[in-house]
Amino acid sequence: MDFEKLGLKAGIEIHQQLNTKEKLFCQCPTALRDFEERTGEFFRYLRATESEMGEIDRAAKEEMKVMRRFTYYTYDTTCLVENDEEPPAPLNPEALSIALTVAKMTGMTPVEQVHVMRKLVIDGSNTSGFQRTALVALNGSIPGGARIETVCLEEEAAQRVEGDTFSLDRLGIPLVEITTAPDMHTPEQVQEVARTIGMILRSTGCVKRGIGTIRQDINISIAKGARVEIKGVQELDLIDEVVRRETARQVNLLGIRDELHRRDASVNPEPVVVTSLFADTKSTILKKANFIAAVVLRGFDGLVGREIQPGRRLGSEMADYAKKCGVGGIFHTDELPAYGVTAEEVARLREFVGAGEGDCVVLVAASKDRALCAATQVMWRAALALEGVPEETRKMLEEGSTSYMRPLPGAARMYPETDVLPVPVSPERWDGIELPEFISAKAERFVADLGLDVALARQVAYSEKAGAFERAVEGGVKPTLTARTLLGTLRELSREGVDIDRLDDDAIIEVLTRAESGTLAKEAIPGVLSAMCGGSRIDDAIRQVAPAMSEEELVALIRDILSTRAEFIQERGMGALGPLMGVVMKEARGKADGKLISELLKRELQQMV
Repeated sequence: MDFEKLGLKAGIEIHQQLNTKEKLFCQCPTALRDFEERTGEFFRYLRATESEMGEIDRAAKEEMKVMRRFTYYTYDTTCLVENDEEPPAPLNPEALSIALTVAKMTGMTPVEQVHVMRKLVIDGSNTSGFQRTALVALNGSIPGGARIETVCLEEEAAQRVEGDTFSLDRLGIPLVEITTAPDMHTPEQVQEVARTIGMILRSTGCVKRGIGTIRQDINISIAKGARVEIKGVQELDLIDEVVRRETARQVNLLGIRDELHRRDASVNPEPVVVTSLFADTKSTILKKANFIAAVVLRGFDGLVGREIQPGRRLGSEMADYAKKCGVGGIFHTDELPAYGVTAEEVARLREFVGAGEGDCVVLVAASKDRALCAATQVMWRAALALEGVPEETRKMLEEGSTSYMRPLPGAARMYPETDVLPVPVSPERWDGIELPEFISAKAERFVADLGLDVALARQVAYSEKAGAFERAVEGGVKPTLTARTLLGTLRELSREGVDIDRLDDDAIIEVLTRAESGTLAKEAIPGVLSAMCGGSRIDDAIRQVAPAMSEEELVALIRDILSTRAEFIQERGMGALGPLMGVVMKEARGKADGKLISELLKRELQQMV
C-alpha cells in the first residue's frame, strides 16, 4: 500500500507506569500481587453521570446498554481510596516530578497549575466510575521532528482478572501519558516514534519495566476514512502491523460503502421476530434461545462476509456491536447454512422476512430484551457501513487485527475533580529540574569510552542493569566481563529456574570485583551467583562452589594430566595445547582463573616438547 497516497495520518498516546514508592492519590505501594493473596472482595454497579452541560458521553452510553455487576479484589496493600470509600490524598509529588522531567526532556512548556480532572470510565476498570488525570505540559517535540502535544499524569486502571472481576493492586499506580500530534504517515514512522519515546521514558530511570507496564494507543485515519483509536498495543514490534491492518480495514470499508451505494442498499428499520421458524431446528444455539430476531439488510448479500482484516469480516464488526447487549454473537446468511442451520431453514427465513437474492439476513438469538437490543446494534452498524468508516475506539487482537470497543468519547467525558487541590508549577521548580542522560547518548558513550561494540553498548544501555554496569566498571571491573555477567549469565540462571531477583546490584558487583581481582575464578561466577540466590552469603558461596586451588595445586594437577597423555603430546607437540586445555578446565573450572590455567599449562607443555 502507498500509505502517503492514502493520506495516512497517525498519532500515538503512550502510557507508562512510573516506578514510584506510592500510588498517585494514596500512600499504598505500587507493587502487584498474586490474586490468591487477596484479603477481601466487594462488588459495584457503575452508571454514567452527566457532564456540566447536562450531557452523557456517548462512549459511556454504550457501556450502559447492559447493567453489569463488577467484582473487586482487595489486599493488605490497598486502601479505602482504591475502594472509592475515602477521598483521594494530594497528588503524589514524586510522580509529578517525573512527569515534569519527561516534559522538560521533550522541550515542553509546563502549565502554571496542575489541575486534576475526572475522565468518565464505566467499563469496570475503576471503582469510582472515572479516571483521574491531570495536564502537566504542552507543545514539545522529540528527535526526528514528531510533535508532542501533551504530557499528562493519570492513575492506572484496575487489573482485569477475568470477565467483570478486577484486582485493585494496580489501580492508582501513577502513569505518565505522552500524546503526539498526528504527524506520522507510514507504519515505520509510527513505530520509530514509539521507540524514541520509550527511550526517553527509560532514560529517566523512574519507570517500571516488563509486560503491561507500557501501552501504546494509536490514532489512525486515512483520507475519506475516520479517526480510530486502537487501545492497548503492548508490543513495540507489533505497532507497524497494527497500522498496516487498520489502514487496510479502512480501505476495505470504503470499498464496501461504494459497493453498497452502487447497489442502492438500505437497512430495514425494524427487526422481525422469527422465533417460530426455528422451533424444530437442530442448531444448538438457536434451539436454546427463547427469542430470535432477524434484521434484513437490503443489498448487503456477500458483503457481510467480506474480509476487511485478517480473520475479521464486516459481520465481525456487527457482532462486536451486538455483544454490547450481552449476546454471544450473530448469524448471517453470508455464512449459512452452517452451525446446524439447514439450507431449507435459510430459504424459509428469506421468504418469511421478504429478503431477495441480493439481501443479507442477520439473526440474533437470546432473551427478548437482549436480542432486540442486539438487533438494534446490528442495524446501527449496518447503517454506518453505508457511510464508510465509523469513528471508534478499538482494542488490539493477537497479531495486530482489532475489534470494536466503543464510540470515540466526546467532550462530555471530562469534568473537574473537586477533591484534589491544584498544584502550582513555579519557574524555580521548572528551572531546577536536572535532565538525565538519554539512553541513546549513553550507548554512544559506552562505545567511545569503554570500547564496547555498538550492539552490546545498546543492549547494556537499555538494560535495567545499566546503573550496575556503570558502577562495576567505575570500580575497576572490565566492561566485557560486567556486560557478559549482567546480560548473559543472569539471563541463563533465570532460564534454569534460579530466582535472580534475590540478588541486589551490590552483591553482583562484589562478585565481579572479586573475580577481577583474581580471588575468584571468572568461570565460578555463575555457580557463586546461583548459590547466593539460594540464600548463601558470598564467602560461603565461594567456599561451597569454587574452593580456590593454589598455584602449586594447579601445577600438580596439570603435571598429572600431562603424564597420562605423553604419547598424545609426542604426536601433536604444542598442537596438543587446545585439547589439553579442555581437559584441565574440566577438572579445575571455577577453582582457578582460566588465564592462569592457560599460562601454566603452556609452560609445562613446553618443557615436555
